[in-house]
This record gives sequence, C-alpha cells and structure tokens, in this order.
Amino acid sequence: MTEIDYYELLECERTADAGTIKSSYRKLAMKFHPDKNAGCKDSEAKFKAVSQAYDVLKDPQKRAAYDRFGHAAFQNGGGGQGGAQDFSGFSDIFESVFGEFMGGRGGGGRQQARRGADLRYDMEVTLEEAYHGKDTEITIDVSASCDTCHGSGARAGSRPHACNTCGGHGKVRAQQGFFVVERACPVCNGAGQVIDDPCPTCRGDGRVERTKTLSVNVPPGVDEGTRVRLTGEGEAGPRGAPAGDLYIFLHVKRHNLFEREGTTLFARAPISFTTAALGGTLEIPGLDGEHHEIRIPAGIQSGKQLRKRGAGMPVLQGRGHGDLVIQIEVETPTKLSTRQRALLEEFRETETGDECPDSQGFFAKIKQAWG
Repeated sequence: MTEIDYYELLECERTADAGTIKSSYRKLAMKFHPDKNAGCKDSEAKFKAVSQAYDVLKDPQKRAAYDRFGHAAFQNGGGGQGGAQDFSGFSDIFESVFGEFMGGRGGGGRQQARRGADLRYDMEVTLEEAYHGKDTEITIDVSASCDTCHGSGARAGSRPHACNTCGGHGKVRAQQGFFVVERACPVCNGAGQVIDDPCPTCRGDGRVERTKTLSVNVPPGVDEGTRVRLTGEGEAGPRGAPAGDLYIFLHVKRHNLFEREGTTLFARAPISFTTAALGGTLEIPGLDGEHHEIRIPAGIQSGKQLRKRGAGMPVLQGRGHGDLVIQIEVETPTKLSTRQRALLEEFRETETGDECPDSQGFFAKIKQAWG
C-alpha cells in the first residue's frame, strides 16, 4: 500500500506552522466529511487520511518523529483500529526504561489520559494599549468537550468497557532484545477503554469543533512577545481528559512618535539652531495623557539626550514607570529670507571662534597637520 506524505495530504509545506496546518485540515475535513459526501467511499477514505495526518502533525512530539523517520516511526503496533493513530508508545518506551532514573514516571497502572494540546493566538496592541492595558474579547475555533456524551465518547445509555488487550492499563509489554519495554496499547490507543457504541455527535472522540468567545485581560506594561495564559482554554483532551491552555502572544504596533526599550520611551526631537543656541522649552504629549515640558538648555548639541523621569512605560506587574528620553537633533535651516540671511551674515562677521570651541579645535588640528 502506498503511503502518502502527511504534509502532502494536508496540502502544507514541511515548514508550515501549527496554525497553517490546522487551518488546512479544517478546510479539507469539511470538504471530505462523510455527512457532505453520503455514500462516497473515496471521500470517506480521504477524510480518514487527512484526520490521521493531522493527528500526527498537530502534536509536536509526533511531528518531530515523523519529520525524522517518516511513516516508519509509527509502524510495529503504532496504529489503532480503522481510525487516527496514537503514537505515544515512544514516550512510553523511554518512561518504562528510564522512568525510575528520571523521577519515577514509568511503571504499572493505568495510563493517564492525554491532556489536550496547548494553543497559540497572536494579538496586536497599540503602544497606548500596552501602556494602559485593556480588556478585550477574542473568538477562536477549538476542539471542545462534546455536550452530547459529556466527553466520554460513548452514546447516551452506554459505557466504555475495559480493553481486553491491555486489561484496562492502556499499556502493553513487548520484548525488544535484552529489554522489556512498554508502549501504548494499539487497540485502545492507551486509553485503557474501548467504546463499542460511539457517540454519533463526536464519533467516539469525546470532542467537537466549536467557536468560543473568550475574555482577555491585557495588563499595563506588556511588551513585544509578552504571553498571556488562559488555563484550560486550549484543545479539550480526548474522552474527557483535561484541556490544554491557550497562550496569547502580544505584538506591539509601531508608534509614530515613540520607540520603546523596556520601560524607557525614546523620541527624536528636531529643533532649530536658534533654539539650540538660545535655549527654550519643548512640550511632549505623553502616553499617560499629560503634556510633559522639557527644558532645552542654551548651547545644546545634536545627539544630546534629555530625560523626563517617570514618564515612560509602566513596570509590568510591578510599581513605577520608566523614563521618557528625548534625543535632540539640531536642524539647519534650508530656506532663509533676505532679512534672515543678512542677520546671519552680520553674526558671522562678529564671530571670534569662541562661540564654537569644538570647531575651533578641529581647524587648529588641521593647521597643525599641514605644518
């Protein structure tokens, strides 16, 4: 039997991220779903194939094993009966052999139900929202516990029974050379239970796709890459297992005035050369809604930084604020009236060199270099 590449089945590149893979799976699952293609064996087979591919590629550990070994990574008892495969046997092998050396995770007893997958959501916020924080809502498509069977996977009035192959433990032992190793039971996929009469809504998985609206609190002071965790809002675990978490990654939009470095805000302020020479004041609108007055000392040079304490970003989950730093850029005029040019000519005639000591020193070095 020809084995089709899982990425090819899901119409994704091998470098595709989890979100792209999930989106492609949803589209294909909807296209080939048996309910939409009644009686079509080809569509039913394609639906099972893309479901099996997604079951592998949505799990980081399974995907890593597949990327390295291909289909061979899951042969020799890795598959279930007629549906998506469970490949947790690899982790079971390592746990059974090295478990007592790595914290005692291996051993007998029924295998714990696998927790649902964690999800990622990317959210963009403005710098003002990062300063003040905000409460908002997001809408996501996620696998949720089936309301019909309450996550059990069994039809109402029926119950799963213990797997005869593993005796309800979810694991089976096998001899491999000098080692006796444990892996997930190939019949019940490690659940320890078998469903004879599956729920018609979720088809025995205990999960259905659902759109959820969630409230999100963005605290003041968040920065690029800050994560907000919503516990239990990830994908539901199979057959009533605990749900994963939802991680919201925050991205701060570029601001037209300020740049940020930690809790410090930076702004570039071009000033006229007369203001640089005579001094003056500069008023900057802060993110806090206040107008901050910056005093410009006479004789200031380009590149000089002026600091306003406490006018920067708030400390995330802490107290206090950073600083606002204004970098001065002295702008040379490019358009002069006749009167302005005459005044500048008059000023130049009165120059002694002491007005600009750096320039005087520079030209003195040139003369010295020429001998």
